[in-house]
Amino acid sequence: MVRIKAIRLTIIIFTIFLLFGSFTISASAHTAKIETGGENKYKAIRITPQIYNAANSSLSDLLVKGNGGENIPYFINSGSKDVAWSREEYAMSLVNSYLMDNSFYFDYKLASGRSGDTISTSVEFATNNVNFAKEVEVYGSYDNINWDYIQNDILYAIDNKAKLSIEFHKPQKFTHIRLRLANNLEQISFGNVALVYVVEISEETYFIESIEPGFSVVSEDRSTDIIIEGLKNLRLCDITIHTDSMFQRYARMPHGAGKEIFNLTLNGTSYADTTIPLNWHISSDDTFIVTIADADDKPIIVDGVSVRYYADEVVFEGAEGGAYTLDFSGDPSIAAPVYDIERYKAEILKGAIDIASIGDISILAAMEEPRPERDYRIIFNIIIIVVALLLGAIIILKLKKNVAGHA
Repeated sequence: MVRIKAIRLTIIIFTIFLLFGSFTISASAHTAKIETGGENKYKAIRITPQIYNAANSSLSDLLVKGNGGENIPYFINSGSKDVAWSREEYAMSLVNSYLMDNSFYFDYKLASGRSGDTISTSVEFATNNVNFAKEVEVYGSYDNINWDYIQNDILYAIDNKAKLSIEFHKPQKFTHIRLRLANNLEQISFGNVALVYVVEISEETYFIESIEPGFSVVSEDRSTDIIIEGLKNLRLCDITIHTDSMFQRYARMPHGAGKEIFNLTLNGTSYADTTIPLNWHISSDDTFIVTIADADDKPIIVDGVSVRYYADEVVFEGAEGGAYTLDFSGDPSIAAPVYDIERYKAEILKGAIDIASIGDISILAAMEEPRPERDYRIIFNIIIIVVALLLGAIIILKLKKNVAGHA
């Protein structure tokens, strides 16, 4: 009876070994509390460096959770670009129209003189003629004497379709325009002609935040390394080194870019530029090292470092005082969630949005790396062999006892 219990215990132990041996510790999401307020329908939180550091670089692992643990749809707002168009028109008057060498010409000049340059991106025509299509050659002049070829194009007005403007391949400064047509059998005439200058005016708005991260300084091998912490996954704008040391030296970044920085006082005048542009560079490491070439000079004394970075906002629909969290894991394999709210975010951004804030952030310690897969067939075979040996031993002992009893 004791031996049977031993067999059962052995099987249980091996089963537990199998079950627990197959598990690896998986990382749970880090969590940041969202503190909301205001009466507007939509809320926005600005992602902090601590969240950037622990999330994956694409932010695809972010999840906004409601009080009941449900996912709340959101979109990421990285800034905006407002585009406007500036348009100026310069009326032209007809100088002459004539037939020469089997071609028909229209010559135009600016209707009024201008003191400065006249820059145009196109020339536009108006006509009452219909049902025509004409290939034209366009020429430009400053004095109505010397003409330069600009380009070929086509003008037409057929049924309800019309093309009565010529877009220049590049901006022009001519004050006179000439059209050359192969013929003018349709007796086309243009009532109004104007040079037009159209330019796109865009204004880009980004969320730029500034921090003063922790750092350490190591000087060796004729250079100084400024080791900056907490910049992982940040889209960096620039780094400024604060120092009272007088110097002019080259600073190199981890990704190879660099710049000469200086802090000089000469003849009573101070000159300083210790800011290094980083042009949206994203650091993938826990530390960011700026290396200053000292040559044979004494290392500079670094009093502080400030960093500017481009931040993102997470925008979602929420209630005033609602309990929400932002969960993230740092797992680069996670695909970003797809929500309908992304499709109409442009309209949401036109309205009023309450600015929420990040409260307590819980960052879990790094979890155990996944264990390599085991060949459980070997373990299973070992269990079978062990059980078979135990059963065999019990049977042999029983047989011996029976033989001894009969004797």
